[in-house]
Amino acid sequence: MSVSLDGFVSGSNGQKDWVFKTGDEESLAWSVGKIREAGLIIMGRKTFETLAAYWPTATGPFAEPMNNIPKALFTKKGFKGIGPVDTTTAEQSSSVASWAEARVFDGDLAEGIRELKAGSGKPMVAIGGAGFMQSLIATGLIDEYLLAIHPVVLGSGLSIFTGLEIPVYLKLVDVKVFPKGVVAQTYRI
Repeated sequence: MSVSLDGFVSGSNGQKDWVFKTGDEESLAWSVGKIREAGLIIMGRKTFETLAAYWPTATGPFAEPMNNIPKALFTKKGFKGIGPVDTTTAEQSSSVASWAEARVFDGDLAEGIRELKAGSGKPMVAIGGAGFMQSLIATGLIDEYLLAIHPVVLGSGLSIFTGLEIPVYLKLVDVKVFPKGVVAQTYRI
């Protein structure tokens, strides 16, 4: 998760352009590498719907892992599936299929996460907005936090750690510093 120096994952109106202004090729490669390690990408419904409309026809370093790694989405408001996406190549059509086959969890978030964690395979990576991440953190089921701290102060915005009922104690296990000042910190429970 990209985070500003003052702890926000987006500005108060959801702005995230600062991530692109402060990142560099090395921090981008680190982020892509972390996604590639995933056996499953989990996200909330709103993020899923936004990304499912974008990634099948997108290009760039994130496109291949985002389109090929299996996905699961969590929703409290139901899910009607993804709408049609215009594709021009067989690869893009295959990418749409990978999104269309996502597993949908519409019950208790903690129960769904426990079910997924009971399986074997590569780690899960969570992608999403502040609300989904706050709910995920509240389950107490996150094993590792990967935070890319960007050298920008927003002054206000959305935090993934707002509303915690009890402190979450973490152990810093890795730090990487990138040329434009992004600092990747890996924490474990």
